[in-house]
Amino acid sequence: MSLRPNPGGEYVLTLSCPDRAGLVHAVTGFLVQHSGNIQESQQFDDRQQDRFFMRVHFDVSDPHASLEQLRSGFGPVAEAYGISWQLHSTSTPTRTLIMVSKFGHCLNDLLFRQSTGALNIEVPAIVSNHRDFEPLAQSYGIPFHHIPVTRETKADAEAQLLELVGELDIDLVVLARYMQILSNDLCKQLEGRAINIHHSFLPSFKGARPYVQAHDRGVKLIGATAHYVTPDLDEGPIIEQDVTRVNHAQNSGALVALGRDVEAQVLARAVKWHSQSRVMINDNRTVVFR
Repeated sequence: MSLRPNPGGEYVLTLSCPDRAGLVHAVTGFLVQHSGNIQESQQFDDRQQDRFFMRVHFDVSDPHASLEQLRSGFGPVAEAYGISWQLHSTSTPTRTLIMVSKFGHCLNDLLFRQSTGALNIEVPAIVSNHRDFEPLAQSYGIPFHHIPVTRETKADAEAQLLELVGELDIDLVVLARYMQILSNDLCKQLEGRAINIHHSFLPSFKGARPYVQAHDRGVKLIGATAHYVTPDLDEGPIIEQDVTRVNHAQNSGALVALGRDVEAQVLARAVKWHSQSRVMINDNRTVVFR
């Protein structure tokens, strides 16, 4: 890693395309032409899908270089190789809208991590179908939007949400234990930019009261799963999972407490990796450059 100054800024380029010879050379050639210096480079060749994935974190020495110029310069390279790509400045935080219902541990964890600089995100709004965590939002100076949801008002509630996403230029929506099922249409509109935390190590113990189910089954491991939201309920591409060991002496309440800790940690890692452009969707799976 270079320790020299980066007057032109730091950037992350992510790309995927059919695998072919010369890809890495084309990318590094583009960086050389634009005074780029690689700080970190990771790649993965999915032989089964014949798909190549790459993430490059680089800085530029040219003080006059801009994000727009770099994007314009990479365009011909992408076209020549059939590349799907994104190029972001590392100095720009991910604008993140957080949704929550009546369990606030994940929300509280994300807000604390953001406030201490552990997450490079900006939170312009918190949305909830209840008012329980309005005081928490106020304590962080974040606008709180109470959008109740019933069977009759679901369509209007989702329209309000999408209006907020557009007005606030939201990059990422995080369902931090938001206990409402999103419609297929909303899932499609948020494809690739909405993350859910599932209170179970998928695919076991779906539905309500997962820790009670786990306790009744005498499990020895409980966990959580962070995944992208898709119209297939809890079947979206998995970003991160983790587990913790439990034993026969712990009741369901103890499992709930342990499970909340795992949920918060798993969701935080998923949000962090997404905001750092470390997660790339590969069909119904993900490539995560950790």
